[in-house]
Amino acid sequence: MKSRKHYRLRRWVIPACLALALCARAFGGGSRAKSERGANGKISPDLRALIAASQDDDEGGEDGRGGGRRVNVIVQQNAAAGLGLDALLRAVGGRVTHRFGRLGALSVSLPPKAVAALAAHADVRYVSPDRQLVGAGHVETTTGTDQVRAQTLTSLLGLRTTTTLDGSGVGIAVVDSGVDAGHAVFRDALGLSRVAASVDFTGEGRTDDPYGHGTHVASLVAGSGQPSGGAYTGVAPGAKLVNLRVLDAQGRGTTSALLSALDWVLSNRALYQIRVVNLSIGTPTVENYQDDPVCNAVRNLVDAGLVVVAAAGNSGKDASGNKIYGQIHSPGDEPSAITVGASNTFGTDVRSDDGVTTYSSRGPTRGAWTDDGGVRHYDNLIKPDVTAPGNRIVGAAAAGNSILASHPELNVDASQPDSRRMMYLSGTSMATPVVAGAAALVLQANPTLTPNLVKAVLMLTAQPLAGFNQLEQGAGELNVEGAVRLAKLVRGDLGSSTPLGAPLLVGAPPAAQTSVAGQTFGWSQGLVLNHTYAAGPELYTLYQRVYGAGCVLGDGVTESGGAQTLNPSLLTGGVGLGTMLLTSDGSTLAGGSPLLAVDALAGGVLPDGVMVGDGVLVGDGVLVGDGILVGDTTMQAQSALTGGDETACMK
Repeated sequence: MKSRKHYRLRRWVIPACLALALCARAFGGGSRAKSERGANGKISPDLRALIAASQDDDEGGEDGRGGGRRVNVIVQQNAAAGLGLDALLRAVGGRVTHRFGRLGALSVSLPPKAVAALAAHADVRYVSPDRQLVGAGHVETTTGTDQVRAQTLTSLLGLRTTTTLDGSGVGIAVVDSGVDAGHAVFRDALGLSRVAASVDFTGEGRTDDPYGHGTHVASLVAGSGQPSGGAYTGVAPGAKLVNLRVLDAQGRGTTSALLSALDWVLSNRALYQIRVVNLSIGTPTVENYQDDPVCNAVRNLVDAGLVVVAAAGNSGKDASGNKIYGQIHSPGDEPSAITVGASNTFGTDVRSDDGVTTYSSRGPTRGAWTDDGGVRHYDNLIKPDVTAPGNRIVGAAAAGNSILASHPELNVDASQPDSRRMMYLSGTSMATPVVAGAAALVLQANPTLTPNLVKAVLMLTAQPLAGFNQLEQGAGELNVEGAVRLAKLVRGDLGSSTPLGAPLLVGAPPAAQTSVAGQTFGWSQGLVLNHTYAAGPELYTLYQRVYGAGCVLGDGVTESGGAQTLNPSLLTGGVGLGTMLLTSDGSTLAGGSPLLAVDALAGGVLPDGVMVGDGVLVGDGVLVGDGILVGDTTMQAQSALTGGDETACMK
């Protein structure tokens, strides 16, 4: 089997060699030699367990292949896959249920005993089950959004115009349980719906939202605030919404439905001007991100120029309320995604009292792969990347939705008609669309930004929250005012030929601080980079080649065992790498007390049961409970909810 490094190189080498140079990204414990993984290593651990559990029932059946029992799997193909795989599937009684053409993957139904033969095929890179998905709500004022609504923008031709920064011209795909397009928050000034397209991937043949999660999420991205007199306006109320329904009426979904939706985005992004994808859903993290089919799909979207924002998950505490680490969900464990944790504003506009919610999932990511010697290699990426308000957030209530029917206490005003009703929800699912809306504003302010630059701008301007470490908050809490101000200064002529260290900005650097509700706070001035972080003003004054297309920000760090150094061809020498994960003192990303040495993560072998500073065990990423949160302390668990490598980057 060829490693993912060779897969990526083959994918990029032809266009790259025309005018671009290739660089390799090294992750501790992430890359692996061809000889380290046989056919059994190409089968995910949970699928192997499923096959083992079915052995007693698989004898007999059609064709003597256990035809009475089948499993649904996701097959990731190698880049040069031919027709031999189809022939094999026919021979073993397999059936292709969907082809995700742009993602290089298949959804297949086949007898459990046929999985081993499938994995052994040369065209197959990895096989995993078609897993269930999980649905992982004053936002304008406290994030600094209302401070940037009125803007004077300069076009590429130098023309200056005064406009409202509201996400106009940006399409945002909300991949969730559907959207109640008839709700008043999705109507423009003329009464027309801003839901540009609606597609169902559940098989139920409907695109509304009987469950209620997706409508609430969509309103936080782009709700008009019309039913509330502007009190509960979404971050980007002028953006066009694309409603991609992957969770059914009970809030259940599958990996194949999600892959179908992401494949659709790749095919239709130009038609609907999609620049941002919101994933307030996820799956338990099992394999490492290099093998996870959803993570690979996200990487495809980011490589195509789309900003993908993903929820961290709501598994930050156990049933007794104790803090736990290592519960970041997929695809929040994908390095190219902007992974969002939930902060608690305690209902105030000032940010001095803000903190990370108790339930917000903490890093490090615990996806892993096991070599032929039985050694388990963990990803151990620092996640989330940022946090945003996610506790008791008011958003639109879909007509007749089951969440509100089960929890009438979430009603904001029960006297309102269905088309104007609002409700409270909490969770990283609510924080994620706040960041997705911010990404839309940043792109409206500067449409030339790459996904990496959008991510960098959001992290560089975030506010480190005092008393919370980087595995809880990443770079800090979202700061829309700072992000838009910085984004407007980024040059519009950056490209593959821009040299490392060239000026990043037009004009003087901005003051690295923001004032909200009469209080001033400093920016993080730093970036989370896989197993470490980087800090320093050169990150927002000079061009770093990791900001370009085809890279992830962490490519700027070279790792060998537990040692980390700047890659001098990708990051300028004035950028400083951290040596310790920090508990923030509220000043900058580099401020605070030591929590954990970064080389403990960079080695990729941090085992289960390791203490992380405050005496809390690191879990292995297995989902212990999730659902729709009612406030900060009560989780309504719903059992039905389902909701690096050495890759080549172009220079």
